[in-house]
Amino acid sequence: MTATQNLPAASATPPQGVSKPKGAANPATPADTDQDLDYRASTITPLQGVALIFGTNIGAGILSLPYAGRNGGFLALVLALLIAGTLTTISMFYVAEVSLRTKRPLQLSGLAEHYLGNWGRWAVFIAIMVNGIGALIAYAAGSGELIHNLTGAPEIVGTLIFFAIGTAIMYKGLEATGVTEMLITAGMATIILILCGWTFIGPGIEMANVVVLHPYFIIPIMNLAVFTFMAQYVVPEMVRGLEQDHSAQISKAIIAGMVITGFTLSLVPFAALGLMGEKVSEVVTLSWGEELGPAAYYLANVFALLAMFTSFMAIGYTTMRNILDMAHWPQHGWQRGLAVALTAVPPLIICFAGMGGFVSALSYAGGLAGVVMSIVPVMLLRASRARGDREPAWQVGWSAHPLIQWTIIAVYGLAGLYSVGTILGLVPAGWQ
Repeated sequence: MTATQNLPAASATPPQGVSKPKGAANPATPADTDQDLDYRASTITPLQGVALIFGTNIGAGILSLPYAGRNGGFLALVLALLIAGTLTTISMFYVAEVSLRTKRPLQLSGLAEHYLGNWGRWAVFIAIMVNGIGALIAYAAGSGELIHNLTGAPEIVGTLIFFAIGTAIMYKGLEATGVTEMLITAGMATIILILCGWTFIGPGIEMANVVVLHPYFIIPIMNLAVFTFMAQYVVPEMVRGLEQDHSAQISKAIIAGMVITGFTLSLVPFAALGLMGEKVSEVVTLSWGEELGPAAYYLANVFALLAMFTSFMAIGYTTMRNILDMAHWPQHGWQRGLAVALTAVPPLIICFAGMGGFVSALSYAGGLAGVVMSIVPVMLLRASRARGDREPAWQVGWSAHPLIQWTIIAVYGLAGLYSVGTILGLVPAGWQ
């Protein structure tokens, strides 16, 4: 038996093990509007879906993972990535099934409102905003520095150029985002293979730097790993883009995107820690490039900039769409421009005011938002199976077992408590 299950097209007789929907949770939900139908017409290919997940995950998080794992060691980092990646993939399956059980093209906050009521709506929306703003603060700080390193332009100019291009694509919509993600992702993969191959063939790595495991540090590493894998909120976008022509490929696209993500997230720290050990910089491409020489330095910074850009597009776009859902605004018109501004302007202000650190912004965002983004899908799955308003073309299999659901709740609940403890200064000094 597999973790997921393809179902036949909807019919009068529900598939075995799937109860017939008893009606929507909110009978007042309006019928599909013309804008809903227009939105559904936007389609992507399975490869673009994989790129969307990969591009969302491979952002600022991968740049700080080696630094976050320097004390615990590479093996501790891999263990944290395995736990976070597996549980997040399962959580993404839950969101995919919930989306397929719901007629209207809702974002995660809209799905939470539909099935859980106002408290779910606000919990998910706040989590998305914390995660989105936390990530965009890191991108505002990192993009300016990287563009300055590459071109010599002032950091503030680099940040503004980065945000201007990203928000233009964000405003354009799903198809533009999917195509751009796929193209840039191919370039990123090429660069990272060149850098890692250069490291292995050139100066080489010290296995003593890699075969290190200090379990005590797995807990703080987990918080950043949670953020790095947190792509649940792009799943509704991906599902709506694939369900018309590729519904059978949804689960495969999720798995492929997460497996490629996990491999890349492990490969970069393996090369960087193997080469430099604990001497890695907070943004790994800086010390990595300097260690390999000027050409590698520029190549590493180009990779970092592309990684931030793909993640900016996916996170920014889904944050903007959730603002539209939360305010019950139409998908197009002046409200879309306002939603884009509400997504992009606050991180710029916080960054320019000097109030956002790179790793700290990612860690807090991961711990606080990750607990909501991973636990709420468990509740949504249960509610949608009881009150969904259509038969899904696909549903989760054995990975929907209650034991796995409770494991997700426990792991991410503890991650949330860790973040709160960090903010209040209650965690051990070695975990800071």
